[in-house]
Amino acid sequence: MKTNEKVSNYIKLCSEWAEKFLQMDKEELKKRLPELKEEDGYLKITHFGVPFGIRLDDGRIDRLDGKGEANATEMLNIYTLLGYVRENAFFMDKWVPFADLRDARPFGPAYKIGVTDVFAATFSGHAKKLKEAFLKLNGTELPQGDVGYQINAFECEPMRFYFWDCDDEFEAQGNILFDYSATDFNHVESAVSTAEMGVKRLAELAGLPLRGKSFGMQ
Repeated sequence: MKTNEKVSNYIKLCSEWAEKFLQMDKEELKKRLPELKEEDGYLKITHFGVPFGIRLDDGRIDRLDGKGEANATEMLNIYTLLGYVRENAFFMDKWVPFADLRDARPFGPAYKIGVTDVFAATFSGHAKKLKEAFLKLNGTELPQGDVGYQINAFECEPMRFYFWDCDDEFEAQGNILFDYSATDFNHVESAVSTAEMGVKRLAELAGLPLRGKSFGMQ
């Protein structure tokens, strides 16, 4: 599929989700996702450190920090969170790789190529910049890896990123762990795009271009 066709399909999907949002029970959403704040005509939420607002009048999503517009990946991650969060979903503190999430295995090969391989390639030789990017997201340092931090995709969805830099014998490697509850809060395919967005945000904060075969959603 051509890139412009992909973008068109994503925009259409976002429009469909905006319509779905208008039919959602907003009070129930706020119970399921206490991080949602109703202010200024929005339901506000933070995604990898960036504030967004879902308009209560038409369901569209705005980026609220004045630094551009929300892209399709960000919007779909937010919409699917609202659409798929289960009643009584809760953080389990049970950390697993993507392949061990419920129903994730069919997406494993594409996830590796489009997310963890991109993460490793992008930050190869740039461990210091990666650490600085995590600190900009108020990350919590972890003991494993050359660089290891926990950051929030959403308040309900923390993630753990681990990076081992390249040396004379080995290429750089990266891994990302999810809490096992991730698929109680969102669709398993959205775990892929959420991790992808995390890598992209870290690259932006580090001032580095993405390297590797990313999925390319805008």
